[in-house]
Amino acid sequence: MGLFDQIITALNDPNQAGNSTQMSNILNTAQQLGNQLGISPQTSQMVMSMVGSSVRSSLQEKRTQLGNEATQNIVNEFGGTTPSTQAVQMLFSPTQQQQLIQTISQHTGVSSQTLQSLLPVVVPLVLNLLKTGTNQQQPQGGSNQVLNSFLDADGDGDVDVADAMRLAGQYFQS
Repeated sequence: MGLFDQIITALNDPNQAGNSTQMSNILNTAQQLGNQLGISPQTSQMVMSMVGSSVRSSLQEKRTQLGNEATQNIVNEFGGTTPSTQAVQMLFSPTQQQQLIQTISQHTGVSSQTLQSLLPVVVPLVLNLLKTGTNQQQPQGGSNQVLNSFLDADGDGDVDVADAMRLAGQYFQS
């Protein structure tokens, strides 16, 4: 099952933390951010996708080093709709942050300064999206199918945060 399907399943499962209000907040924050910075929706999606891919790599590394429970704890602690430099610092070293900003800037044309201000907003949004699958009865140790789907991606391009958010936006407009 793909990431979007896992998110929809989480939203419909009362035992999981995801709900339509959470999803709407994520989508609204992402849209407002692009509007405030004058970034087109397509560019915003590209930024979300590239940041999401880097978050996946970092969380995969954290899971290997620290285990599933610690990775879930990172998602629970830092996932939200408010800016968090701590979330960025938890996942990326200063060198990794600069490399990510440079790569995204080269692909999107968005200035490095703008991207520097975007990371503390986008990273918690991605983590909040992953938080939708958190088991409410066991938030620290329970199985999070959304997070598992995201981290166990086989590299075929099916797992993409921007696509999942776009599909969720269409789902909620229906």
